[in-house]
Amino acid sequence: MRFPLAVALAASLGAPTLARAQQAGPTPPEPLAVGAAAPDFTLPGATRYGVLAHPIRLSDFKGKTVVLAFFFKARTKG
Repeated sequence: MRFPLAVALAASLGAPTLARAQQAGPTPPEPLAVGAAAPDFTLPGATRYGVLAHPIRLSDFKGKTVVLAFFFKARTKG
């Protein structure tokens, strides 16, 4: 009989230890204030033909106006 990973971890670590391990994750960063400069980041670039060979960095566009658009349902059936 197979058990889910959480059950196996709870059995080997003890439930209180597992609960502490789940709570000890990294804290999310604070949201940026309106008008604040965005930190540099790297993302895989994509076009309608597929993913680009090299990632895109925000610093590649220093001194230019950048508009970020996220299409959360792109390439899905919904």
